[in-house]
Amino acid sequence: MDRYLDLAPTGPRFLSQPEIAELVIHSLHKGVGLHHYDLGAWVIMANHVHVLLLPIINPALLLKSLKGATAREANKLLNRTGQHFWQAESYDHWVRNEQEYSRIVDYIELNPVKAGLVQCPEDYQWSSANPGRRFETSLETADTSVCATASPRP
Repeated sequence: MDRYLDLAPTGPRFLSQPEIAELVIHSLHKGVGLHHYDLGAWVIMANHVHVLLLPIINPALLLKSLKGATAREANKLLNRTGQHFWQAESYDHWVRNEQEYSRIVDYIELNPVKAGLVQCPEDYQWSSANPGRRFETSLETADTSVCATASPRP
C-alpha cells in the first residue's frame, strides 16, 4: 500500500507543500501538549502520513481531533475551506511489545528512503528521524500504542 501511495502519479499531494507539512507537524506536537498521546516516530509524505502514537485518550477521539484540526487549517491554507481533507479511514495497528515498536519506528522512518526521496532517513526534512525534528517519548505504554497511516482525500 505504501509503495502505491509513494508512487501515485495522481491524487492530492497537499502534504508536499512545506506550509501544510509544518501544520501537520505542529498539530502532532500540540496533541502531546494536550495530553492526547505521547508521540513516537512519524513521517509526512507527499500524500500520506505515518505516525506512531501512544494514546492517553481514546484513539478514535484523538485521531478525530488530530484530523479535524489539521483539515480545517490545511483547507484554509489551500483555499478549500469546508472540503474534506483526510480520507475517512486510516490504517490502525496496535503495538504489543518493544520489538514490534522498534520495527514500526524503522518502517516509518525508512519510508522516504524506500520511496527514493533520500539516501538515509535523517536527511528527510519531514520526519522524526531528522535530528532537528526529534521528539522523545517513553515506551512504557507500548502495549497500548497505535500506528496510524492517513491520506488526504482526493
